[in-house]
Amino acid sequence: MTLVRHELRQGRTAFVLWTGCIGALLCACVFLYPEMKGQMAAVGDMFASMGRFTAAFGMDRLDMGTLTGYYAVECGNILGLGGAFYASMTGVCALSREERDRTAELLLTHPMSRRRVTAEKLAAVLAQIGAMDLVLLGLSALSVALIGQAVPWRALLLLHGACTIMHLELGCVCFGLSAFPRRSSAGVGLGLTAMMYFLELLANIAERARPLKYLTAFAYCEGADILSAGRLDTPLVLCGMALATAGIMAAFRRYTTKDIA
Repeated sequence: MTLVRHELRQGRTAFVLWTGCIGALLCACVFLYPEMKGQMAAVGDMFASMGRFTAAFGMDRLDMGTLTGYYAVECGNILGLGGAFYASMTGVCALSREERDRTAELLLTHPMSRRRVTAEKLAAVLAQIGAMDLVLLGLSALSVALIGQAVPWRALLLLHGACTIMHLELGCVCFGLSAFPRRSSAGVGLGLTAMMYFLELLANIAERARPLKYLTAFAYCEGADILSAGRLDTPLVLCGMALATAGIMAAFRRYTTKDIA
């Protein structure tokens, strides 16, 4: 586990910054709820009349006047998109970093197989993503309690659980991509995340684009779907796990056989 600890030390600055920024935004949104509570019903009615735009963000199926509806829309976008960017950057730089920083020749001279290197780097990526989501869940629950509201644990666990699965999927897919380039590939991870987010919006707006939901990791963490059904969409989750598994397999297959500069 030496390499895991080394990876965690290398990534601690990014972990603290990303987790701190996302957590601060989540807490700020929750703290604004008591001031906005009286106005959110009117805001919800206004958005309900905006047709396709409302459907894109699921606001036609949520009551913005309630804490869970407000949290799913305002905080859900921060949690989903912010965490997705961090997960993709963490995953896509995991293996390519060695060639980018010219440290591959030092790492691979140790009595450690490439398969073990890949496995320990993957473990570090998953640990960082999981730790970030646990911290964010704790901050969200604490901030809800601080404003004097009862913590809606079921809704909170469903929303955060869905986002955690999505973050892990993106981390694994980008981990697979990190085995291919020889230089920094952070832009690839960020671009992939942004593309998936806009595919989700497109699938919500256009009926003919519904099948795109099976290609985007954001499909099963949409707050409106989760709160209305009271559960996650199992077929979409399984599809996401299949993509994550494919990313992991690609990473092992490529990194164990590639000619590393």
